[in-house]
Amino acid sequence: MNAKDVMREVAEMSHMVVRFYIEDLTDADLLVRSVPGTNHIAWQMGHLVAGTASMIRALGRTAPDLPAGFEQSYTKETASSDDPSKFHSKAEYLALMDRMKAATLAAIDATGDAELAAPGPESMREYAPTVASVLTLLGSHWLMHAGQFVPIRRKLGKPALF
Repeated sequence: MNAKDVMREVAEMSHMVVRFYIEDLTDADLLVRSVPGTNHIAWQMGHLVAGTASMIRALGRTAPDLPAGFEQSYTKETASSDDPSKFHSKAEYLALMDRMKAATLAAIDATGDAELAAPGPESMREYAPTVASVLTLLGSHWLMHAGQFVPIRRKLGKPALF
């Protein structure tokens, strides 16, 4: 196993965990907040999709097209909205998540081993100093947010999964 194999494993595992955590939720459940001031799953899913596309583009790779206005719908300024009309459906998030996973795996595959140690994009260098750290973040960012889904699931009376 090499570094890129580990990056693929991180992306695959993160995708599986997120899918499991939202599979049994409804569109309305995605708008529940664990406590006031936290982000609901709908906003987080949009943030993850938009963030993944942005990171892939920052690496000079091709990201899937997003629906018109998608990225502008998932900013810090929109995080406090509870208006269902401002968000997408669970089915849309899952489809976009699948496309982002495929693009993540393609970005990993398209990166040569010698490129992994190269500096990450300037805008991300503070927290992702190398290309390898950006490629790893493409998967781990999803898992980081998935941990925030657990208290919402518990609030909704959903079973523990892991």
